Amino acid sequence: MKKFLCVLSCFTLFAVFCIPAVPVYAASAKSEILVEAETGQVLFSQNADKKLPIASVTKTMSLLLWAEDIAEGKLALEDKIKATSYASSADGSVIWLNAGEEMTAAELLEAVIVSSANDACIALAEHSAGSEAGFVKRMNERAKELGMNDTRYANCVGYDDNLHYSTARDTAIVTAELMKHEVYRGWMLTWLDYLRGGETQLVNTNKLIRTYNGILGGKTGTTDNAGCCLTVCAERGDMRLVAVTLGCENDDERFSSAKELLDYGFGSFEKFTPETDFSQLKPIKVTRGTEQEIAPVIKTQGVDCVIKKGRSADVKYEYTFVEQCEAPVEKGQFLGEYLVTLDGAEVFRSEMIATRDVPRMNFWRCLWLIMSELAAF
Repeated sequence: MKKFLCVLSCFTLFAVFCIPAVPVYAASAKSEILVEAETGQVLFSQNADKKLPIASVTKTMSLLLWAEDIAEGKLALEDKIKATSYASSADGSVIWLNAGEEMTAAELLEAVIVSSANDACIALAEHSAGSEAGFVKRMNERAKELGMNDTRYANCVGYDDNLHYSTARDTAIVTAELMKHEVYRGWMLTWLDYLRGGETQLVNTNKLIRTYNGILGGKTGTTDNAGCCLTVCAERGDMRLVAVTLGCENDDERFSSAKELLDYGFGSFEKFTPETDFSQLKPIKVTRGTEQEIAPVIKTQGVDCVIKKGRSADVKYEYTFVEQCEAPVEKGQFLGEYLVTLDGAEVFRSEMIATRDVPRMNFWRCLWLIMSELAAF
């Protein structure tokens, strides 16, 4: 019995100090995900593909389109934008735009980013696409391009609508893309600012910008149907993580859940660059070609992936090749697969491809080769 208790105690200590803990919440978020932004690897998920209302988290896509417009020279921060009566009629979080009132794109963008102003968002959308409907069309088109297959936008601000929804996974995709743009970084981390010469106060609803080490920004959202939602991005060292939590019951829950997700990611994972054993890349036989073999090469090399901390020695590599290929062989043609796994789970995969063309042998090529050989003597 004493031996059993001793073994049990040792196992308990090992479990507590050596095994990274998976987040366990008392919270009741409907959907969550933690993703490494650069690689797109999912480190934790719970109902990540459930379609849900996302409230003002919607604005991550709106902001992405404007960031891309700025980068392409289609929108300048100095542009003067006049509010329409439609924009000024927006409800919810607003800066009380008056119809005909003029502000710069920079002022309106700050209002959207810091205080999630719906009227500012609609004014920018109308300026960018002629109407909110035209801008929403762009939002949906960009979502498709990013592979956000479970997302549909019905408005640019996040109002509840049966035809307006997304998922935690899709939200992580657009957040990671948005965070590639530096233009918003200062505003993302602004806690308090003013517009109209101090008359209008802007307060950031993302509490983590004041408390979380490495935070880069994010977006909150709250409506009756969506509950409390949040997407945030943080960076430490070479790791950039995106945490999304949707459908929380209250404000504190969404921030505590996101913090726990980020803590889990930074505490349990690390970047890892797969190695290549070039002795495994043996030539593959080519039939009916001008050459008898072709050397394969790993298509994607030197790209990081994410693994559990301290487990690099346990990574396994698998090289799988076609037995032979028949000419003609084209440069870039599939010749095999390179797979990296840890504990049986895939962490990286790449095709192996041909490095050059190998034409098919025919009478004239054969004659030319014979004549070339004779000329060499």
